[in-house]
Amino acid sequence: MLRAIDRDRFNVIPVGITREGAFVLEQDRPEKFALDAAHLPEVIDNGTRVLWPEPRGNRTVRVTEVDGSVTSLGEIDVVLPLLHGLHGEDGAIQGFFDVLEVPYAGGGILDSAVCLDKHFTKLALSAAGLTVAPGITTRRAEWAADPARLRAQVDALGPVVFVKPSSAGSSVGVSRVAGGEGLDAALEVAFAEDDKVLIETKIEGREIEVGVLAGRDGASARASLPGEVVLTSRDFYDFEGKYLGGDGVDIVCPAAIDADTITRMQDAAVRAFEAVDGRGLARVDFFLTPSGELIVNELNTMPGFTPISMFPKCWIASGLSYGDLITELIEAGLRR
Repeated sequence: MLRAIDRDRFNVIPVGITREGAFVLEQDRPEKFALDAAHLPEVIDNGTRVLWPEPRGNRTVRVTEVDGSVTSLGEIDVVLPLLHGLHGEDGAIQGFFDVLEVPYAGGGILDSAVCLDKHFTKLALSAAGLTVAPGITTRRAEWAADPARLRAQVDALGPVVFVKPSSAGSSVGVSRVAGGEGLDAALEVAFAEDDKVLIETKIEGREIEVGVLAGRDGASARASLPGEVVLTSRDFYDFEGKYLGGDGVDIVCPAAIDADTITRMQDAAVRAFEAVDGRGLARVDFFLTPSGELIVNELNTMPGFTPISMFPKCWIASGLSYGDLITELIEAGLRR
């Protein structure tokens, strides 16, 4: 996104967040943050500290340099959060900027929190009349207290299930379990990410994803053409396949789907977005069964934005360039 943003329109101040939670002034070097299997970028604490504006004041952002001096970086118009998972996609950073009264792009507090928690996502979607995958939710204490009861419930879901943390992004902590083999290990992996875990039936169907952007000036949200995740040698669409361009997965956009199904899918994507009080953007993930049924798997309020990611690919196929897509998000944040 650093590489693609329209530099004729926007002056960029890159702010990194270290693993310890420090806001540091980063280098405006797109190549530093290239994402591939051989290079996983990390924000290193360089000794600077970004000082955000005070509420009710002007929007001047400053930085404390390594030598202790404080430099003004100018007034910021809008923040574009690019954080997956906890604190970035769960409403935390959104609430932080709401308190500071600083405009930001992307999802708000509610839709971010609901969509990161897959359990509550399913509740919201079901209440809106959308079909979701059969499954159960369990907590660490329940599993420890009565594992036999949980095993029986899992057996009832079918021969193959997916075990996933309720609140984690990017397929982190997700495991495929066949015939009950490896359930204990899969739960331990998932519980390492979250004390609440979903176990869902494996759905036989095509994995189709649709991008959604919030409407302008009170208009309804709009949906992109659908794209398809085609697994050639992977059990499921995991972290490596999503972000690192690993073998075994192809991203096809637009998907080879008939016009009627595309219309139904776009309508369902907008309904799902509205069901979670969507703001900004979302990628809505479906299973399209052989009978034509649409099952909503999940929503991502800050979907992957790498050149191999589905969300930008879908909008590019729909006529919106990568750079214009970023501009659209920033302008939506400014309008809000």
